[in-house]
Amino acid sequence: MFTLTYVYADSTAVLGPLAAYVEPHCYDLCAMHAERLTAPRGWEVVRLPADNTTGGPGSDDLEALANAVREAARPPSARNPVGQGVETNRKGHLRVVKSEPRSKDQPPGPSTRGS
Repeated sequence: MFTLTYVYADSTAVLGPLAAYVEPHCYDLCAMHAERLTAPRGWEVVRLPADNTTGGPGSDDLEALANAVREAARPPSARNPVGQGVETNRKGHLRVVKSEPRSKDQPPGPSTRGS
C-alpha cells in the first residue's frame, strides 16, 4: 500500500509508503495503482522508496516532507501588525499586553464601535 499527497501550490504529487494516520487530501493506493500513477502535464511526481530495508525514508519522512511543502506553500499572513504591544502585568506564564496607540502614518484598523 502507498499514500499519495498532492501539493497543488508546487504542482507536485508525492507518492510514498502508507501513511501512519488518515489526513485530508491524502489518498491510499494499492501497489498496482501506485505503479500506474501519472500526474497532469507540468506536474512532478516524487516517488519515495516503499521499503525501509534499504535505509531510505519511511512513512514519517513522507509525512514530514508533505508538511514542509504545505508550510512553504502557505501565503504570508495578510494582516498587518497594529503596533508594538507593551506588557502591563504578568501572572505566571500569562501576560497582559496593551497595544500602543497608532502613529499617524499607520492605516486605520477594523472599527471597534458598537462592541
